[in-house]
Amino acid sequence: MADSKFMNDYFTIGGDLKVRRFGFGAMRITGKGIWGEPKDRKEAVAVVKRAVELGINFIDTADSYGPYVSEEILAEALYPYPQNLIIATKGGLLRPGPDQWTPDGRPEHLKEALEGSLKRLKLDRIDLYQFHRPDPKVPLEESLGFLADMQKQGKIRHIGLSNVNEEQLKQAQKVVEVVAVQNLYNLTNRSSESLVDVTNDRNIGFIPWFPLATGNLAKPGGKLAEIAANHDATPAQVALAWLLKRSPNMLPIAGTGSVEHLEENIKGAGIELTNDEFEALGNLQS
Repeated sequence: MADSKFMNDYFTIGGDLKVRRFGFGAMRITGKGIWGEPKDRKEAVAVVKRAVELGINFIDTADSYGPYVSEEILAEALYPYPQNLIIATKGGLLRPGPDQWTPDGRPEHLKEALEGSLKRLKLDRIDLYQFHRPDPKVPLEESLGFLADMQKQGKIRHIGLSNVNEEQLKQAQKVVEVVAVQNLYNLTNRSSESLVDVTNDRNIGFIPWFPLATGNLAKPGGKLAEIAANHDATPAQVALAWLLKRSPNMLPIAGTGSVEHLEENIKGAGIELTNDEFEALGNLQS
């Protein structure tokens, strides 16, 4: 079912992790508020299995999703893992309750987070471990210095960042080799526009979270709706196609708890926009 464009579109993270340029974000396989068990655990397991069946070989999660629930479901669904599957996870946030996220970049917390992820995912090494968010109470160098030590010990293969700005990326690169940046970025939110270009210039993967957002741009009669109709697609599918055309280092990770939505998303990864369509979408104001 997966489109040939999706099947043949790759990016190599860190020089050795070859991933298709559309991954699966495993945040939504948890409960409401990204808290606790999903409404239907069997469906969550089915979604994850279907993602791999359809050719997705990059799955993004975090210890804070649930917390812990997302990682546990991934292991339940996929372990022992297919040889080419890459599971990326993140650490550095505490979860006081539903929809609550508190930074904690202390090395002692990151140690606990990393060890917990390794155990839940049943791995000896995390291929891509991402620092979930800089902690204003802890120097960035201190947090990343610990991750660099874990990398030397063989518990982490590559290190990535999430929710950072350009200055923080520069800081981080003095301490570790950063191979991926995961920030909010989509058709309606271009706050990380310059980072997309910076990371592309440095061959760093850019992983946009909340990639399918369309907001007011999807209103009937608008340009997005018109282009979607031209491709017999949904506005969200076109938003994904726009991301993939935006930059060759773009690695969207649309998440869902529904097999149906997963299959819709993969169809979006196969849409090829014309240059005129791409420019028209890029000029839209949300």
